[in-house]
Amino acid sequence: MNVKDEVTDKYSLRGRVYSKIREDILDGRYRNGDELREIAIGEELGVSRTPVREAFRQLELEGLIRIVPNKGAYVTGITAKDVKDIYMIRSMLEGLAAKWATENITDEQMNEMEENICLSEFHSSKGHAAQMSELDNRFHEILYEACGSKMLEHQLIEYHEYVLRVRRKTLSQNKRGSESTEEHKMIMEAIKQKDAKKAESAANRHIVNAYENMVRNGLKEAYPEN
Repeated sequence: MNVKDEVTDKYSLRGRVYSKIREDILDGRYRNGDELREIAIGEELGVSRTPVREAFRQLELEGLIRIVPNKGAYVTGITAKDVKDIYMIRSMLEGLAAKWATENITDEQMNEMEENICLSEFHSSKGHAAQMSELDNRFHEILYEACGSKMLEHQLIEYHEYVLRVRRKTLSQNKRGSESTEEHKMIMEAIKQKDAKKAESAANRHIVNAYENMVRNGLKEAYPEN
């Protein structure tokens, strides 16, 4: 399935069922070891067992559930080690996105990035956690869009969604919110200067810093060790 097919599938019945179950797993509604029952989920979502079964197969390929023949489907979720792996991989990919953005960013995207930084500084000074979270997400979306690669953009969005739950918790720490904004500004300035090496390094370091902050602020409480 290519990127276009995946985007289209998101709006199909199977895609909606898959997205809802996946979201519930990542948000912690279902915990590791919980059994997922086709009939119960189908009734809850108002669908037959077929799209639920298809969603289960997709979630198993993603590593979020384990299907045991003749027994059922069980949540495996993601662990603290998975989060670390995701962030280390993401740090490299985010760096690549920033590097490519130095050549591909449009004037409109740069203007939006600058506006994002200004708004982030304002809301950080006021301690507005919800607005900070939204602006943080949007900054990364702009960066992904600006890299000029739909394949890289798609992969980064996938990783970004995995850790939203713990990101929301740690970004609510006001100090990290302001630090994150300063790091965003460094990435933006490097892109504006067309300094690909500096942009890549700043984006890479930003993600590593975000992970280290998670470790200090509840990563192990949010996710199991293994």
